Amino acid sequence: MGQENSDRAQWFVEEVQQHERSLRTYLHSSFPAVRDVDDIVQESFLRVWRAKASHPIITAKAFLFQVARHLAIDRMRREKISPIVTVIDSHSLSVLDDRPDAAQAACTNHEIRLLADAIDALPARCREIVILRKLKGVSQKEIAARLGISEQTVQVQAARGLKRCEEFLRKCSAHRDRL
Repeated sequence: MGQENSDRAQWFVEEVQQHERSLRTYLHSSFPAVRDVDDIVQESFLRVWRAKASHPIITAKAFLFQVARHLAIDRMRREKISPIVTVIDSHSLSVLDDRPDAAQAACTNHEIRLLADAIDALPARCREIVILRKLKGVSQKEIAARLGISEQTVQVQAARGLKRCEEFLRKCSAHRDRL
């Protein structure tokens, strides 16, 4: 098994890893809306590595780009459906099976509920600015124009809102730790 892993590692370096730069270029140009190309590249590498363990891969570059393309499309779909940034640590997820186990799903749902509660606890104007700026990615200038306020006010309210959300989450965490 040691020689098999060594052979696979050599194959990976020679046939897959050498395409990292062109893969990044491809992802940036083809999927400019994807925020974290590094995650997609790493996840693509992991999927190719694991796929090679179970079956032969004829054209590594084509397979790598296909995997990355599918991951980028899936990421864009998820971000379009739910503009809230995922709270879970993506490094702890299984690469071949994207579905979280029951404990992870419950934890993620709980974290999303906590974040939603933190945002709901904000004053109305602050909440509106945080949602527009941090969750929907609307520019400060556009928010200011929409709401008839200065860009400085948008910046201050967004910062206050994030600070209040952090405090809310910290208090919830401290309360949970005491239980």
